[in-house]
Amino acid sequence: MFRYKDVNVNYVRYGNPNGQALVLLHGWGQNIQMMKPLGDALTKNDVIIIDFPGHGDSEEPKEVWELDDFANMVHALLVNLKVENPILAGHSFGGKISLIYASKYPVKKLILFGSPFNVKIKKDTLKMKLLKKAKKLPLAGKLTEFAKKHIGSTDYRNASPIMRDIMVRHVNTDITELVKKIKCPTLIIWGTNDAAVPLSDAYLLSDLIKDSAVIEYEGCTHYAYLERLGQTISIMENFIGGDE
Repeated sequence: MFRYKDVNVNYVRYGNPNGQALVLLHGWGQNIQMMKPLGDALTKNDVIIIDFPGHGDSEEPKEVWELDDFANMVHALLVNLKVENPILAGHSFGGKISLIYASKYPVKKLILFGSPFNVKIKKDTLKMKLLKKAKKLPLAGKLTEFAKKHIGSTDYRNASPIMRDIMVRHVNTDITELVKKIKCPTLIIWGTNDAAVPLSDAYLLSDLIKDSAVIEYEGCTHYAYLERLGQTISIMENFIGGDE
């Protein structure tokens, strides 16, 4: 365990202690186990996998964290482990934190799987319209909370009040300007059928990061990196060991 901002953060470290540091960051509502299939196949590296606070065996934050807090937590852990210039690989929320990290701290290379980074203006869905109506009714606070629990997303319904607030900040935080600061070689792997973060975002990311390339997994979803695990591992091996 590592302690940061009065929160116990769970992580595992294994593989080759003299190898390239490879930090694997999972998506929202997930845990270390979602990234272990990659870590277990890449043990020629110094593999570090973290349970984000509020996930897996890590404690929840005592207060609502900004996304910067998650990136700074990762950096504090790596400093404690005497790790410099890591390769970061992140899925979804973990990819977003990887992007923030790489905009602030030295990173050798970056690997992204279905990583959101911008905020899109969407038309009101039926759920959103119901929530807006609930706010106008007597006892609006209680009704709105009830509505959120019963008609919100699965991730939102499963989260504690603090984690819900963090999730809302995550969804509503656009990091486009931070992404523009990233200079390290970046590999962007995306499923063509990703319903959570559209494939078009992969190419927007690539436009923002000069030294980057997109690899499409035809027919795969938001979990493309696991759906074609063997291909992902092979690509990562080549990218990690490749020349700058």
